[in-house]
Amino acid sequence: RSRALAAARTLAELAAQMHGTVKGSLNIGCLLTFARMVVPQLRRSFMDLYPQVEFHQVETHQGALLKGLLDGTLDVVLTYDLALPTDLMFIDLGALPPFLNLPADHPLAQRDSVSMADLAGYPMVLLDLPYSTDYFLSLFEKAGVKPQIVERSSDMEVVRSLVANGFGFSISNFRPISHVAADGRKLVFLPISGPVQPMQIGLLYRKGAGTSLTIQAFIDHAKTHLQAVLPSLILRA
Repeated sequence: RSRALAAARTLAELAAQMHGTVKGSLNIGCLLTFARMVVPQLRRSFMDLYPQVEFHQVETHQGALLKGLLDGTLDVVLTYDLALPTDLMFIDLGALPPFLNLPADHPLAQRDSVSMADLAGYPMVLLDLPYSTDYFLSLFEKAGVKPQIVERSSDMEVVRSLVANGFGFSISNFRPISHVAADGRKLVFLPISGPVQPMQIGLLYRKGAGTSLTIQAFIDHAKTHLQAVLPSLILRA
């Protein structure tokens, strides 16, 4: 059935290209850790330009996004460069350095920055998602520090609320707009000093997908939009 649907979509896209119009179905995936800060605005601006496109979105973890691209249920994905298969194309849009999330009364909260070594002995709340977990743990491994993980969650807002309530620190790469957790408690964000590997954010899609007029229009629009907003989402040392 999936092959028949894909074939039908291909025929529809070819027909649209022959008429030079951007329309038809578009299935976009986004890493759930930053989807709420990126996708709605990006979708609004794209749909204003191309109202004939049937826009569908999915927010999920990296493993499901990769599967969606490979099985053809997703056209383009907004994500990080985590465990990317070689048969997918990745447009690198910029680096997002990791930073520290702390409760306002944490002993480290008054500093200008922290190093990975400074975190030794302090409890940590880990964002626990496929591939993302490996990235966060690699930061400690490369620094020769063993994290003291006291809690895990796959929901970034739960992680932030646990941090704000004093259960530990967390690490993330996408700077939130607000310094307040979902339950209203305050957070402090600090850059991490020293040699820490950033995440590369970008657009991921199947080779050849850019031949679709609608997919290429979204890729071009997303590149322009994300490069414009990216500086406001980075916490630099």
